[in-house]
Amino acid sequence: MALHNAQQPAADPAVDIFASPLSERPLPKRSMPEFSSPPPVVFQLLRNELLLDGNAAQNLATFCTTWSDDEVRRLMDLCLDKNIVDKDEYPQTAEIESRCVNILADLWHAPTGTGGDANAVGCSTTGSSEAALLCGLALKWRWRDRRRAAGLSTDRPNLVCGPVQVCWEKFARYFDVELRQIPVEPGATGLQPHQLREYVDENTIGVVAILGVTYTCTYEPVAEITAELDRLQADTGLDVPLHVDAASGGFIAPFLHPDLAWDFRLPRVASINASGHKYGMAPLGVGWALWRDKSALPKDLVFHVDYLGGDMPTLALNFSRPGGQVVSQYFMFLRLGREGYRRVYQSCADTAQHLARQITDMGPFTLLYDGADALPAVSYTLTDPAATSWSLYDLSDLLRMRGWQVPSYPLPPNRQETVIQRVLVRHGVDRVEV
Repeated sequence: MALHNAQQPAADPAVDIFASPLSERPLPKRSMPEFSSPPPVVFQLLRNELLLDGNAAQNLATFCTTWSDDEVRRLMDLCLDKNIVDKDEYPQTAEIESRCVNILADLWHAPTGTGGDANAVGCSTTGSSEAALLCGLALKWRWRDRRRAAGLSTDRPNLVCGPVQVCWEKFARYFDVELRQIPVEPGATGLQPHQLREYVDENTIGVVAILGVTYTCTYEPVAEITAELDRLQADTGLDVPLHVDAASGGFIAPFLHPDLAWDFRLPRVASINASGHKYGMAPLGVGWALWRDKSALPKDLVFHVDYLGGDMPTLALNFSRPGGQVVSQYFMFLRLGREGYRRVYQSCADTAQHLARQITDMGPFTLLYDGADALPAVSYTLTDPAATSWSLYDLSDLLRMRGWQVPSYPLPPNRQETVIQRVLVRHGVDRVEV
């Protein structure tokens, strides 16, 4: 019978994660470690660090998706190595992106051609901010082309808007455009049509209307704004296009307010941006930019890339990115359909209005928006701040001590003396939480 020597297994320094060399000191912050570590050890240590972040389910400040189906996570994993810009290598991912653009063109009532297909053109982006920047660039390029054709100066373009999200301030600063931000009138929560004439002139590249104002969650009156621009053109000859920043409202209005004219039904609307990872319910990292037809998107903004194989038109401020967010957006379109989106957001709106009633019954608050006619959200202020021994900032701090993130901030210029709080009701936020 053969003889065998007993062998002891080599000692594993990572048998217990918290006895591993990597866990014996703070994780490196300024230089790469000299040696490798087992993946489970690194994963668990990083997972523990992430526990120090706020709980996304208690974040009532964010517009972004904080709950996803397990199938979305699996699709994201399948697309980790799919570079969506490489349409020659990943043609089906590109096809799915095209389907999403077509679905949104239909949802937003883009005009159709003789064959019944929408004339709109569009693309996915990393979010609604990038989409807004691209739409702003298209406005600037079209204005510049018209001015050059007429032999006029192109030195001082301006963009007119009400209280906007910071992405429009970035656009103005990065691309050398004067931002004419119209102050909010007393009692108003956004741009009012009659204010436009004082700010629009021959150098105005466009007007931005917000479908879901960041501060108060209300809609600006898009149809009335276009009507005022029509009257302005009749009186002065100035033909000023309208862009609709529908970062949040673009996925709410079609389902909760289908009769509201805010989109391509209005001939003056040249472009729309929206966020797929807000009320589109896709995971973080996807937005959409659509133009009503090819004439609204200058060809000079489109680049043709051939070094990845094939000729690929691309319109973006970045380049490589995974396709998972776009595929997940398509999953949500198929998973919910129109009826599913309507039911989800009707439930969110009902929850917001329930919360609004509770806030009203508490006594010291005055509602600015009750969640009924725009985004599923609530905004409110103290009825008499001078007579109250605490501020909304104090209330935010106390709520944060319990894990809840509820923002307090002043309204835009001209109403900055009014401090408000805002609660956003998203998919996954229910009445038990609020």
